Amino acid sequence: MKRMKHLLYACLLLFPCIVAAQSTLKFRPDGTFRIVQFTDTHFQVDNPASDIAIDRINEVLDAEKPDLVIFTGDMVYNRPAETGMRTLLEPVSRRGIPFVVVFGNHDDEQDLTRAQLYDIARAVPGNLLPERHDSPSPDYVLKISSSDTPTHTAALLYCMDSNAYSPIKQQVKGYGWFRFDQVEWYRKQAATFKTEHRGDTLPALAFFHIPLPEFAEAAQSPTAILRGTRMEKVCSPALNSGMFTAMKESGDVMGIFVGHDHDNDYAVLWYDILLAYGRFSGGDTEYNHLHNGARIIELYEGARAFTTWIRQKEGVVLDKYRYPEDFRRKESPNR
Repeated sequence: MKRMKHLLYACLLLFPCIVAAQSTLKFRPDGTFRIVQFTDTHFQVDNPASDIAIDRINEVLDAEKPDLVIFTGDMVYNRPAETGMRTLLEPVSRRGIPFVVVFGNHDDEQDLTRAQLYDIARAVPGNLLPERHDSPSPDYVLKISSSDTPTHTAALLYCMDSNAYSPIKQQVKGYGWFRFDQVEWYRKQAATFKTEHRGDTLPALAFFHIPLPEFAEAAQSPTAILRGTRMEKVCSPALNSGMFTAMKESGDVMGIFVGHDHDNDYAVLWYDILLAYGRFSGGDTEYNHLHNGARIIELYEGARAFTTWIRQKEGVVLDKYRYPEDFRRKESPNR
C-alpha cells in the first residue's frame, strides 16, 4: 500500500504545467529561520526498505515545520531515477515548503544525468532552484531576507555540487574535489555580497555532499571539540583544492553541512567554522548503523550564531548545540 501511494504521488507530479515560482525566504517575526537537511536517502523504487525514508521525511517535516528543506545528495539509488526523485520531493512539495537539492556521487549512476535530475527537481512545485543554463548542476546562493524588510538580505546559503569521483583517477583515486572555477565562483559571490552591504560580511552556511579534507583534520585534532557520533573515517577527496581556505578568508561561512559518510553525524569546530554531517535519512538500502533522521539548523537574524540538532523517529531529539559557544574551550583561569 505504501509503495502504491508513493508511486501515485510521483505520478501526480510527473507533468507540472509550469516551473514553480521562486518564493522569498525570510526570517520569521521572532528572528529565526529553520532548515531541515535530509541526506543520503538512497531511495529505491519498489523496495520496501525505502519506506522508512519517506516515513522519516514526513515525520520530521510535521514536527519541525521548517522554512526550507535541503537535500544534500545521494537521493536516488535505482531505476527509474525520475520516479524516485519525485517520490522523495513529494512530501515537501505537498506541504508547500520551499526546497532545493544538491547531488552526491550516486545520483547520476542510475538512468539519468545530473542535468536531467536537476531539471526534474526544478519542475516540482516549491523548488527554489535557479536555471542551470549550460551547467549540468550549478552552484547557487539562496538569500534569506530580514523579517521586517523583504528587500534587505540578512543571511546567505551556499548550495554547491561537490562532484563525484576523481577526474584523474589513473593518478589520484577516490572522490572528486571542488574545481578551481568553483572556488573562484564562491570567492566572487562572497566579495560581491560584502560590497553590496557596505563592507559588512553576511552570516552564511554552506551545503554540499562530500566532506572536505578539513573534516578529517578536525576530527583527529586533540584540541577540537567534536560533538555527535563518529563511527567511520572521513571519505573526503585525496586532494585539497582550497574551498575551506576560501571560506575562511572570505569570512562569511559559519558552518558547512555535508552527507556522504552514513555512520557520522558529528559536528566539530575548525578555525571557527563548524564542520557538520547531516544524519543519514535513508532506509536499509545502503550501509548504516544509526537510526535514520535529519539535521535541523536554526539561524538567528542579525547574529553570527545558530542552533543545530538531530531528529530521529518518534520525536527523539539528540545533540542539540549552539554555535559557536558550545564548541569552544573554556580558558583555565590559571593561564
